[in-house]
Amino acid sequence: MARSGLAGAARVARWADAALGPGRGSATAAGRAILSDATVEWAAEDLGLTPAQVRADWDTARLAGLIEVHGDTARPGWRLRAWDRDDSAVLRGWVALFDAWSLAHPEPEDHGPAAVGEVVSAMPQVLSFLQLSAGPVPVPQLLDLLQQRVTELRTERCEVDYGPRPSGTAHPERSPEPEPGPAVPAPTLALAGPGADDVPLAPLLDWALRALAAVGALTCGEGQATLTPLGSWAVWVKLEQICVAAQSPAGNIEQGAEDMLRGCAQLRPNAARAEYRAWLAARPVGSAVTELLDAARGEDALLRGLAFEALRVVGAPAEPEVRAVCDEPTLRPYALLWLAEHKGADPEDAHEVLTRAEATWLWVDTAAAVADHGEAPLLVRHLESAVQPTVPALLNEVRAVGHPRTVQVLVALAAAHPDPALAKAVRRAAFQVHTGG
Repeated sequence: MARSGLAGAARVARWADAALGPGRGSATAAGRAILSDATVEWAAEDLGLTPAQVRADWDTARLAGLIEVHGDTARPGWRLRAWDRDDSAVLRGWVALFDAWSLAHPEPEDHGPAAVGEVVSAMPQVLSFLQLSAGPVPVPQLLDLLQQRVTELRTERCEVDYGPRPSGTAHPERSPEPEPGPAVPAPTLALAGPGADDVPLAPLLDWALRALAAVGALTCGEGQATLTPLGSWAVWVKLEQICVAAQSPAGNIEQGAEDMLRGCAQLRPNAARAEYRAWLAARPVGSAVTELLDAARGEDALLRGLAFEALRVVGAPAEPEVRAVCDEPTLRPYALLWLAEHKGADPEDAHEVLTRAEATWLWVDTAAAVADHGEAPLLVRHLESAVQPTVPALLNEVRAVGHPRTVQVLVALAAAHPDPALAKAVRRAAFQVHTGG
């Protein structure tokens, strides 16, 4: 369903990638990454579409992340690159469109932004009710639920009507009882505020349902609304994310990435992954990945390893950012391993993508984490994970790799190793590195 619904958007995105790449033309007009009239005509002719269809598919591609806008330029998104080989990229693209349903279908022009904003804020509860109902729901029932939710939102904001008062009314607590009059119809909600008129919610609910139907989340007919299987799945996933975030096992959900990783350092792997999922569920993916990479750039090698474990939980959306840090010496070995595993390599064989120097650098970095946070026997056992066949060969390459923690790691290893001769050789190597030898 997601591939079918986004087929037109993917087609226009691929055309733009091929026809409007660097040096082949300009896609935009007025510096806003909006297709120019000439480009629309060009695409319509090449693809056999009308100009209106091209513009609609372009906008859908932007909302679904198939095209990413940066300032006044647009370029293919990672989802377009992964479209044919990664079903999760297609589903994430559709969820991005689903999240932007209010942008995909213009709101009624005769309603103010405040009323539209309140309806958009209230619709998640309406969608949750549709999901839990697991079948058609009469529109009047949804209208009643929408009115209740908008009223709750206004009550939570403690809004007070500061509009004109009848003469002689100085204080609200002394206001006389209003004269009897006709009752306000159920689908109408009074919006407090200076000079605000009563805003009927029925047209806004009708707009919201039509917009959600346009993106493929639900169907409407005969006065009823029903979630599509795709819409039901998306709402269920969001409900599940809320539950996961609310049940953060170690209570680190409100912490920054660095503090969260420190809190996970003593957890078993499964418990740590559950904590990563809860932490990620409470944040936009982009900002979460940025936070994790910033934590990985710090001096604590343990946090570096944990940050990339958390990025494994993120999966495909982290790929562009992880690929971008491959040029940073501190993060390169971790990033290369992450990318190899993401492409399907067995974790036990992923180290084969590293050069000998990169593997040695990673060995020193991991040893630094063990020296800072582990016990002496762990550091001794860490020798077994080195790619070098002998300790002298390891020491020679460790001295050459230039890791900033080399001296501390070798001193700690010499202090921990039970073999006096080997410990002496390691201390000598530490001294040579310390003195520049």
